[in-house]
Amino acid sequence: MSAMPQVVVLTPDWHDAVVSVEQAGQSHPWSEGQLAEALMADDHEVVGMLSLGDDAESLAGFAVLARLPFEAELQAITVAASARRQGVARALLERLIATASHWRSERLLLEVRESNAPALALYRGLGFVEEGRRRGYYPALAVSAPREDALLMALAL
Repeated sequence: MSAMPQVVVLTPDWHDAVVSVEQAGQSHPWSEGQLAEALMADDHEVVGMLSLGDDAESLAGFAVLARLPFEAELQAITVAASARRQGVARALLERLIATASHWRSERLLLEVRESNAPALALYRGLGFVEEGRRRGYYPALAVSAPREDALLMALAL
């Protein structure tokens, strides 16, 4: 029988698992070095959703939160393909909202590719509002496609 998945703070020991999820789940993934730095930084919190199966524990997804002087910023969130549409991203975000509140951040900021409808629905459902746009920010997903805008969103805490 499987235990309930749980969100935990990830340590540098999780580096290889985080890299694996990131590389498989993103068209333009963070580098191994960037992920290592986030896992070690005092002003970041990296959380992961663990799937606890009968035989082993695996990483279903992770998210990176940076502590800024007055705000917090969601810098990355990636869910393994096999764990999508199961509430992993919501659980990770709810944990990071609590962390940002604990830090006494005024707002939680993020940016998202404007075509990422599932992420936009999740963020809006959690109360994030669009505050701006970075035109042509994201690289094209296909060779013949144009660069894509990033929507800047925030949640007042």
